[in-house]
Amino acid sequence: MVEFMKKAMDWVLEKEADAAKNCYAKPEDIDKQIDMIEKKREALKKRYEEDISELEHVLNKLHVIKAESLNCNVANK
Repeated sequence: MVEFMKKAMDWVLEKEADAAKNCYAKPEDIDKQIDMIEKKREALKKRYEEDISELEHVLNKLHVIKAESLNCNVANK
């Protein structure tokens, strides 16, 4: 499905490029599209960074838990 969406988007962008070459595309319409994509990119970037931060937090806690469990293994031997 992702590959289909990529191909569909490429096709749309090709048609948009053809329209621009033939002076059918309005620069202000392209500006709106650029603005929309930049906003989406920023939202995705923010969500990605928040998700990475949460994963780092979980990993740090797991490393602490592992270290504590290793202390038990040493004490029990």
